[in-house]
Amino acid sequence: MSKDEKYPLNKLNSFSAWLWYVARVEPVSVILFDGECNLCSAIVRFVLRWEREPFCRFASLQSEVGKQLVRDAGGNAERLDTFYFIRNGQLLGRSKAALAVVSYLRWPWRAVRVLGVLPRRWRDWLYDFVAKNRFRWFGRHGYCAIPDGVPVNRFYR
Repeated sequence: MSKDEKYPLNKLNSFSAWLWYVARVEPVSVILFDGECNLCSAIVRFVLRWEREPFCRFASLQSEVGKQLVRDAGGNAERLDTFYFIRNGQLLGRSKAALAVVSYLRWPWRAVRVLGVLPRRWRDWLYDFVAKNRFRWFGRHGYCAIPDGVPVNRFYR
């Protein structure tokens, strides 16, 4: 019996069933980001450009899928001042998420992992400082745009 026969996507008629399928049957890493933040959108484009191979999907924290994924992983879905990274069912946030994502990038960006030796409190302070000022420094837009040339299936809507 093939995987398609065992878990047919066309028979998943509810949002919860679809999320169960994504989380349990097709485990995938997900980067959850503020879809209205110019800096966050630039980071998504950066990851797409520098990843060694496709390792994750993306979801806006404003989307229903994004909110549900954060809630199911035990996070605060209303907190838009951070991005999350879900890997192997574990929810990572702030600097820990950033360092985890960097490990999937090509050289020279993988070298940023060396910042992991700094105390997490320091890393998170810097992360929070940038997050607090991101709209003032980088601006915002009222929608979440999928970058050109990227397969649409890399993004949850």
